[in-house]
Formats: sequence, structure tokens, C-alpha cells
Amino acid sequence: MISRISRTLLLIQIGLAALFALLFRHFDWPLAVAAISGIVLVLLIRAQITANSFFLTWPYRGRTANPVELTWLQMARLFAREFRATMLCSSWAMPFLRFDQFTFPDTTSPPVLLIHGYGCNSGYWRWMSLALRSAHITHYALDMEPVFGSIDGYAPLVDAAVRRVQAETGQQRIVIVAHSMGGLAARAYLRDHGTTHVAKLITLGSPHHGTSIANFGIGINCGEMNWLGRYEEGRSSEWLQKLAATEEADDLAAIVSIYSHHDNIVSPQSSAHLAGARNIALAGVGHVAMALEPSVQQLVIDEIHAAQRQSAP
Repeated sequence: MISRISRTLLLIQIGLAALFALLFRHFDWPLAVAAISGIVLVLLIRAQITANSFFLTWPYRGRTANPVELTWLQMARLFAREFRATMLCSSWAMPFLRFDQFTFPDTTSPPVLLIHGYGCNSGYWRWMSLALRSAHITHYALDMEPVFGSIDGYAPLVDAAVRRVQAETGQQRIVIVAHSMGGLAARAYLRDHGTTHVAKLITLGSPHHGTSIANFGIGINCGEMNWLGRYEEGRSSEWLQKLAATEEADDLAAIVSIYSHHDNIVSPQSSAHLAGARNIALAGVGHVAMALEPSVQQLVIDEIHAAQRQSAP
């Protein structure tokens, strides 16, 4: 479904660029100038959408432990890389690059299950997949639907995917790598099934205590991962509170939460810090860009290799 939605939105953007170009041609602009101007206007609209996410979450900055302030140049780089990631994922990867699995019979690393976040599909993992392929790590990807359904409804999908990876690889325990809402779906799976089949859960930019920007979204899942109130005086949604109340310490200890002090979707950014888990805080990385950053990809690969060493007799 997300592939169809993404392709439709891409066609709408192409149509808008064409309409702008026709408008400019009406004023006798040269064809090439009119066409380029139409494309630039659409890109500016997309840039404004990305900028708006930073404006909505910027008041929460610096409320993480050991806050890291950015220079203006670093902020510009943060925005540029997040805008690039958003354009690549929404206009190329998610519409056209969904994938199911890449297996390597000669690998010595545990197999990996990739779980995307809200409004995405397996195409989001395109660049993480390339890094995992270079490292000869077998990995599978899961598409979670319905798009706007309950996060509880995703837990059985995760369970089925875990069992499939086990059956096809012959491995008893796997590693889950989950982005954003996918981390909550994976936690819901651990709540129901524990860590019997999961050696490690690595979450990237997951709103473990909710995010205020979910209040602007649609769907049952948005209601389940929202943050109610302003700044640190707010509270997690009822669903998140129930999830936290039913989690076992051993399950939390199997989680590695990688997050950014400057996430433009998770707000407050400290929401991604999960007590009982191992937390790795980064600076200057946007939300969508998380899985596209080579440094984050290397962190994930290192954690996968560490899971192999920890499981070794």
C-alpha cells in the first residue's frame, strides 16, 4: 500500500512541476528555464515540509542527557542530509525499491530482520541493506500493514517474520533492527514472546516514550505513540505506559537504542532513551537519515557482530 501511496504522491509532484512550468511558459519564459523553475518550486515545497518538522521539534532540543549544541554550519548540514534522505526514501526507495531478503550462505553473523517505521515500507532500508550486503550479513525485511493500524497488530507480523527467518536460515536466534515506530512493534513482540528467538533488538530513533509530532499524524498507531503535553512535563500515551509496565528486565537488556540529540521527528528527543536498555546517543543526525548515515550503519553492523560473539559458547 505504501508503494502505491508513494508513487501517487510522486506523480502529483511531477504534475505540480509541470503545471508550474506551463504557468511560467505563459509568461514567455524559455522552455528550459520554465521546466527547471517548476522542479525547483516543488523541491522548495518539499524542503519546507522537512523544515517544518525541525520547527515543530526544535523547542525540545537540549533536553536529552549531555546535550550537544550545533553550530549554524552543522545545523545546515543536518537539514541538508535529512532533506536528501527524505527525498531519496519517499521519491525513489519506497515507491520502487521494496525488497524481501538477501541471504549469504557463507556468513558467520546472525541473520537480521529489518522493521520500518510509520508510513514507510521495506524500501526505506535500501541503504542499510547495501551496507549489510557489503558485510555479508543475511537480512530480511518486513512490510507492516495496515498502515494506520494498531501497533499491537504488528506484533504477530513480527512473530511470523522471525519464525520465517529461523526456518530459512536454520538459526535459532536472530537480530532485529527497527527504525522509529518499528522499534515499538518489536518491543510489543518481545512483550508477547520474550527473547527466546531474538539475540538483540537494535532500535534507530524509536520514540520509546512517545513523540509530540504524532499528534499531527493519522491512524491508531499515531495515537499509541504520541506524547501528551509540553516538553518534559508531558507524558507517554496510555498504550506506551501499558507496554512499559508489562516488559521484563531481560527483554529491555537485549535492546540497544541508537538515537539522535537532534531528531526532527522524535520529540522530546529524550523519548528515545530507554531505561534498562543500552543507549547510544548521536549528534547532528536527522530522523529519516538515521539508516542512511554510514556511521550509523557501521554502528549497527558492529552491534550485529557483537550479538554473534555474545551468543558464542
